[in-house]
Amino acid sequence: MTKQIVPVILCGGAGTRLWPASRDSYPKQFLTLNSRRSLFQDTLARVAGAGYGRPIVLSGNAYRFLVADQAQALGIAADIVLEPARRDSCAAIAAAAAVAVSRDPEAVVLVLSADHDVPDQAAFQAHVARGLAGALLGRIVTFGIQPTFPATGYGYIRPGPALPVPGIHAIAAFVEKPDLATAERYQKEGYLWNSGNFLFRAQVFLDELKALAPDIHDPVVESVAAASRDLDFLRLSEPAFTRARATSVDYAVMEKTALSAVVPSDFRWSDIGSWAAVADMAEKDAAGNSAHGDAMFENARNCYIYSPDTLTSVVGLDNVVVVATRDAILVTDRSNAEDVKKLVGRLSSAGRREAVEHLKNYRPWGHYEQIDRGARYQVKRITVAPGAKLSLQSHFHRAEHWVVVTGTARVTVDDKVHLLGENQSIYIPLGAVHRMENPGQIPLELIEVQSGSYLGEDDIVRYEDDYNRS
Repeated sequence: MTKQIVPVILCGGAGTRLWPASRDSYPKQFLTLNSRRSLFQDTLARVAGAGYGRPIVLSGNAYRFLVADQAQALGIAADIVLEPARRDSCAAIAAAAAVAVSRDPEAVVLVLSADHDVPDQAAFQAHVARGLAGALLGRIVTFGIQPTFPATGYGYIRPGPALPVPGIHAIAAFVEKPDLATAERYQKEGYLWNSGNFLFRAQVFLDELKALAPDIHDPVVESVAAASRDLDFLRLSEPAFTRARATSVDYAVMEKTALSAVVPSDFRWSDIGSWAAVADMAEKDAAGNSAHGDAMFENARNCYIYSPDTLTSVVGLDNVVVVATRDAILVTDRSNAEDVKKLVGRLSSAGRREAVEHLKNYRPWGHYEQIDRGARYQVKRITVAPGAKLSLQSHFHRAEHWVVVTGTARVTVDDKVHLLGENQSIYIPLGAVHRMENPGQIPLELIEVQSGSYLGEDDIVRYEDDYNRS
């Protein structure tokens, strides 16, 4: 590839289909599944190095520090663009294209979802090189995966005539997710899975969007022009961006443009849209079983276990998925795995915290994990990264006791500063203005016991914050 490509990574989805491991507070793109890295990190690594420029990552405010931390862990610097609201894929892609054009009017961008699995790097790069030839000729290129089975969970592409560029076809039609009989026919007739990944000149895409969907183009371009800097993030203008119509890029552009093209692709790919898909992509033993975490199988076949925190065992079962987290367990037949999204909808309607939140919650300074909770108390394990500090804050309804387990804590309580080592503790009275810092070189771990009439996370008054939180 001679032209440097700008990777654009869409990293804002909630990922409810992989509940309970994936939840709105920590969605699937940040999970480690069948790799040593998260899906987002695998995607970043896939487009790092020669031939690629500085990536643009589209995400939401809630995930900004997760994105930054996981990119930093790989040593990759990215432009992280924050969407003030979810407007589906078209507005996100348009924002990224506008940012790319502001960096380079001739920019070519490769749009990837942060939560897809593509194990074969070499094959992926070869198909990107084919697509680049089409993008440089002004085509909006997508990658259609040659089906390996009659999938009913994917949309399909019907390729049209070959273009005068090797390995690229015009697109005759996009079709919705089919039933099984139709999927079988599509596979026989040479239809392709719609991967949802794209390659194009950024200005070509913006011009087509302007012609086909000005109600998306105009507010999004305005939101980029009026964007503001917030630490290392680019925050899109909320009044402008929220005026954009919410729809997918397929509906707004790809199904209407005369510039669409597809690269028929045979690299291994999955959108990890269900636990069955996770199991399909995992390495298996002789009985077809696979696992992530601490698992044991006895007289079991074709089963998958996800259990990073505790030993989980399956005995005498076939074709079953078991997902175990500290506060929720899912057991499903693999053939019904796509119904998990319906289950999460019911949990959300019932107001269940487990539908959206984990016991472990990530913050820009580290993370905390709920250990126990009662009517007027709560116990947490808190980890603060080296050099990080919590906001200067106070609480109206609770007092706190902190016990240092590992590392060193610098604690401010009103006008006094205390330095605490392992096995030392301090009491924070209700209403006291306080702050915790980690001045050391190793993570600070402590146990916090809260007591009071209300223990919600919104009982915080911030006076100073390194992360610009209100």
